[in-house]
Amino acid sequence: MLNRRNVSMKAPAPKPTLPVEARLERIPQFAGAVFEKSVVEIEGCPVETGPEIAFAGRSNSGKSSSINKLAGQTRLAFASKMPGRTRELNFFPLRAGGYLVDLPGYGFARTPRDKQRVWTGVIEQYFRERQALCGLVLVLDVRRGTTQLDIHFVEWMDGLGVGRPRILWLLNKADKLTQSERMKARNAFRVDNGTMVNERDAVVMFSAHTGLGMKECSTVFNQWLDKTPESAAS
Repeated sequence: MLNRRNVSMKAPAPKPTLPVEARLERIPQFAGAVFEKSVVEIEGCPVETGPEIAFAGRSNSGKSSSINKLAGQTRLAFASKMPGRTRELNFFPLRAGGYLVDLPGYGFARTPRDKQRVWTGVIEQYFRERQALCGLVLVLDVRRGTTQLDIHFVEWMDGLGVGRPRILWLLNKADKLTQSERMKARNAFRVDNGTMVNERDAVVMFSAHTGLGMKECSTVFNQWLDKTPESAAS
């Protein structure tokens, strides 16, 4: 017969706590975002209803998964079946007005002709004419850093002569690095890109897999989406 007095009751194992960065499930302003339309001509863009945040990046940088993580969804943005070979702009309306805008990836723009095909046309017109654009999220693979294509893309924007938008340099896939490697990668990014990253930009270590960096992103987007006159003038 079992002697219950000799049986030690084990306390239930504590639930693992999530890192602080992963506790924010979505960017609040992005909640409820849905796909509205894809456009290949500037005339097809929806009417401006508020601040717009555009997303750009090399193919395979994790741009689509980053959008999904930030919006707290799994199937909002999709990677193209022909990465780097589409010129569609995808619009996702926000509840409070404005849009998330998914720009085509540029992973296959290997030659000047490729760049001209991908970056000119509707994308150039969007940067030149869309008054609602308040910031650009440039998604990078932190393990690669900025590639020549990323640098050329930013230089191309600078060359448009309409004023480069604020950039959130989203250093994605940081979960693949250790804490010390992340610190080294952030410092190296600042050193290598000091002339490209200006005082209006932000740099965030991010993981579309774990949610690392979500709170920092939320702070940036709060500033971008602030509709007060002081914010608009900054």
